[in-house]
Amino acid sequence: MSAGTIHGVGLGPGAADLMSVRADRLVRGARHLAFFRKRGRPGHARRLVEGMLRPDVVEYAMEYPVTTELAVSDPAYNAQLAAFYAESAAHLEALARAGEEVVVLCEGDPFFYGSFMHLHARLAGAVPVAVVPGVTGMSGAWTASGAPITWGDDVLTVATATLPEAELTRRVSDTDALVVMKVGRHLPKLRRALAAAGREGAAWLVEHAAMPEQRVVPLAEAGETAPYFAIVLVHGQGRRP
Repeated sequence: MSAGTIHGVGLGPGAADLMSVRADRLVRGARHLAFFRKRGRPGHARRLVEGMLRPDVVEYAMEYPVTTELAVSDPAYNAQLAAFYAESAAHLEALARAGEEVVVLCEGDPFFYGSFMHLHARLAGAVPVAVVPGVTGMSGAWTASGAPITWGDDVLTVATATLPEAELTRRVSDTDALVVMKVGRHLPKLRRALAAAGREGAAWLVEHAAMPEQRVVPLAEAGETAPYFAIVLVHGQGRRP
């Protein structure tokens, strides 16, 4: 029996009609469907495909053992996540070796700050793995802002707000255009970094880009907290004809 393929399918930033034709076809035809979620939550990726699944689909929810309970620097954080990804990969590999096709739902693009990359690193070379790219959350965010993120020769930096404050400040200072992911509870630190670089006044906060609850505001007018699905932008102002 030949092995089945594990498909990492990018669902885009949050609107069903921004999903690719290939992603739509794979999701609707999936017999085995896997997705990540926090414990006690339905999972955002799973919500995006509600009403699209075949009646006999077999679902496999991969529930994170930790999210913000432990610091990323804590060795226990890495150990628990490594064991979780190994167990999840083993389950998917067993399905593929039995000849089953498996669709793994991925928010945004599977290879851009996504959990699927940790499965891919464990599965590639063991069983067939295919990746369907998706519209990234940052693309949805700058589109929602109503302005291009880069012009001419602008250099775009993509950073995460989880970086140390000094490193964030350096990155903010040393770029033309900026996208900051994983904002959430790190918003106060990011504000300080932007202010230190003299760029807070040019920053925008985009919450829930491409979703019904989408909100776009100048960062200066935003509150002190941000939801999980939040991105901060600084648009480039480079060369134009």
